[in-house]
Amino acid sequence: MARTGPTTSARRTLLWLGAILIACTVLLGGGVLSNAASWVPKLALDLEGGTQMILAPKVDGGGAINDEQLNQAVAIIRQRVDGSGVSEAEITTQGGRNVVVSMPGTPSAETRELIKASANMVFRPVIQVANGAAIPAESKLPDDQLPKPTAAPATASDDNWIDGPLYRTFEDTSCVAPLTPAPTSTDPAKPMVACEPGSGLKYILGPVEVPGKDIKDASYGLQQGAQGVTTNQWSVNLSFNSEGATKFKDVTQRLNGFYITNQNDPKSQFAIVLDNEVISAPRSQAVITDGNSSITGNFTEATAKSLADKLKFGALPISFDIQSEEQISATLGGQQLQMGLLAGLIGLLLVVVYSLFQYRALGFVTVLSLVVAGALTYLAIAILGWTENYRLSLAGVAGIIVAIGQTADSFIVYFERIRDELRDGRGLVAAVENGWRRAKRTVLASKAVNLLAAVVLYFVAVGNVRGFAFTLGLTALADLLVVFMFTHPTLQLLARTKFFGEGHKFSGLDPDRLGAVPLYRGAGRIRTPEDRPSVANGQLKGKNAGAAAEAERRQTIAERRLAAKQEQMAGSRGAGATKSETDEKTEESN
Repeated sequence: MARTGPTTSARRTLLWLGAILIACTVLLGGGVLSNAASWVPKLALDLEGGTQMILAPKVDGGGAINDEQLNQAVAIIRQRVDGSGVSEAEITTQGGRNVVVSMPGTPSAETRELIKASANMVFRPVIQVANGAAIPAESKLPDDQLPKPTAAPATASDDNWIDGPLYRTFEDTSCVAPLTPAPTSTDPAKPMVACEPGSGLKYILGPVEVPGKDIKDASYGLQQGAQGVTTNQWSVNLSFNSEGATKFKDVTQRLNGFYITNQNDPKSQFAIVLDNEVISAPRSQAVITDGNSSITGNFTEATAKSLADKLKFGALPISFDIQSEEQISATLGGQQLQMGLLAGLIGLLLVVVYSLFQYRALGFVTVLSLVVAGALTYLAIAILGWTENYRLSLAGVAGIIVAIGQTADSFIVYFERIRDELRDGRGLVAAVENGWRRAKRTVLASKAVNLLAAVVLYFVAVGNVRGFAFTLGLTALADLLVVFMFTHPTLQLLARTKFFGEGHKFSGLDPDRLGAVPLYRGAGRIRTPEDRPSVANGQLKGKNAGAAAEAERRQTIAERRLAAKQEQMAGSRGAGATKSETDEKTEESN
């Protein structure tokens, strides 16, 4: 039967950790060979520099733009830039008129066009809907069974809009991770396939029937019941201009017919599409004749406001001209990065010096653990830069520097638990296992707090502070992985070596130096609780003053009181003996 003891388990765990490191290295190396990745992490705007574009808004028809419209335009640009995979971009307004976009590196032509384009909101009827995952190759329809139009489409909801290529696109599109990118441009007179990011649904949509420019206003509020009583349900109120009201009446009349026949018919829905993505697809439950519609559903106040804002401002006929474009140097520069790295190196050096001074040879386990944690963090940042376009800012570097001390804390907690077990007289193998059981809970609680703080900070903060929170959380995960898969298994193996197991004086685990009291004290005597303070205050002082002081420092309050009582009793007995000897000498002289 195969052995499954602690040694075998430790070796297996270390092999798994090695496999993870090798897999991450091979993955990143493959990206480097394909020229898609780099061994060096991507840097953010404050460290690398990049491109700054000043955009001048342009309203169709030559109208003026107000502050509210400009702020919404900035929000749309930010969504587009983030959606294109550019991280750590800075988007601000300038003089209440222009928009300044600063992004690391050099933007592609597609990104420039995406930024310049006006928000494109339209209303399209739904023809077909399905769950968002792409259809596996083995489940796709054969070519001879693909839909073929039998006649010219009669309405925008007609199934004859769906031909073979469109349906194949529908099968290949994934609206859940990994997402299929939304098309950058579409023909309003033709059908399209679109995703609804919030729900993960994908749709086949008919041609545009109502353009977004026909929206007159949008608002949100609590829904009113049939008797005019306000309910607790939030709704979005939408109104069209006269031209839009006529178009919307025709649309809702047709869609409501589908709803009456079958309330679950997807053709009873109309999709609100912004930048070729579905933001909502409500059903038409009535014919809207006056151009005033109400969209209901499971809205909260926040989601109702978000949809109302998108309807109100997402259809603004605003485009942007790139007024100027220039390369900008790093806002902080390489010197600040070098200073940050120097600070991290000094902190790491201090941790190493302290570990070697405090734990002697055991401190090398701390050093190796920090190296492994650093390698995991570095590989993770480089891979995220390749796959998610994550860029490391100076705030992120600060998060990594702070994590050095937090990572060392985990090892110190574990080592001190082991030394406490040795002081109680246990052997090193038992001390490692018992110390791990006690330290594991403390380490998990500490890292849970770190992760919670990082998550909260990431979601409530803005700007570079999010970079700090991200690296702080990432290093906390790396620390947990290293403590469980490297530090503990390594100590399990070292505990069975002669150097550490026999407590060499330079191992950092010498029981005599730690003030240990053995369980069996010879001559049939077993260690009792009273032995600890007596040893700390008496027996060890002649042999090893440092160990005695350490043992005394770690006494509980009860042990200190007991030791003081024993010293007092010993002093009383000594005084009594001296008095008796004096009396005897006096009698002899008499």
